[in-house]
Amino acid sequence: MQALGLIETVGYSTAVSAADAAVKAADVEIVGIEKVIGVESYLGVTIHFNGDVAAVKSAVDAGVSAAERIGKVISAHVIPRAHSEVAGKLLPNFKLKDMHPVNDAQGGNRLEVNPNRKKQAKESNVNVNDTDKSSG
Repeated sequence: MQALGLIETVGYSTAVSAADAAVKAADVEIVGIEKVIGVESYLGVTIHFNGDVAAVKSAVDAGVSAAERIGKVISAHVIPRAHSEVAGKLLPNFKLKDMHPVNDAQGGNRLEVNPNRKKQAKESNVNVNDTDKSSG
């Protein structure tokens, strides 16, 4: 892992705005998301970014700026070279799973649940678009 960037917001739409601005501003990858109920009695959402140090710093700055126009930013931080214990033991708990980018009919990109998981969920009548209540 090169650098780890974190932006913690109040509310999901604020986090999505931060993430969108961050990935547009620099060559970074969104590697995780953490949702916690109770941050100022609201949903706290932390987005995790990975990339080289300069790109992550630039992305976090752009993300924070965009998020502040939408809602509230609790904190933001860049760890230049996260220790292997952090990368190997903490971050997997919040890693995005079963999602992959696909092109939609209008030529845009979106994330879609892994087709195998979608098929399994359909067979068991589970809505795969619901958020995982146990992860946060």
